[in-house]
Amino acid sequence: MTAVMGARLADITTLPVDAIVNAANQSLLGGAGVDGAIHRAAGPGLLDECRALRGCRTGEAKITYGHALPAKWIIHAVGPVWEGGDSGEDALLASCYTRAIEIAQDHGVHSIAFPAISTGVYGYPKERAARIATRAVAQALASAPDVNDVTFCVYSDEDLAIYRLLLGERRS
Repeated sequence: MTAVMGARLADITTLPVDAIVNAANQSLLGGAGVDGAIHRAAGPGLLDECRALRGCRTGEAKITYGHALPAKWIIHAVGPVWEGGDSGEDALLASCYTRAIEIAQDHGVHSIAFPAISTGVYGYPKERAARIATRAVAQALASAPDVNDVTFCVYSDEDLAIYRLLLGERRS
């Protein structure tokens, strides 16, 4: 079965998917943007579980339960801070998406939603990040037969237009 990839404008904390991906920082203890929103919506149990994980390196990902979220799982992926493009940022960003798909496959996840990792306070150029994200996910899905529904969940019309163009979606 071929996975379906799509984009939608929504609050990732409300999506009824098996797993959501958190654009986390290395501490995994919450922060700004998507990370803070996920921690607030999931409740205090998430912070306790994240403390036990003892952080995560950039380009890697770790998984926790979804706690008070509709999603059963949260995959915390640590994206790179944009430093101009000559510090290995593209490879690290691609690794976030690849590792998230690998972890999803290992945990029997069928549906997963990704935010636009690193494009907020980390300053990654949005279109470049979206190209990397869609390419990395498409490649990783070849080794993840259980993951069959991928949503790129974005927070702005600008981001939605970028993802829809890259995914070949028509505007509805």
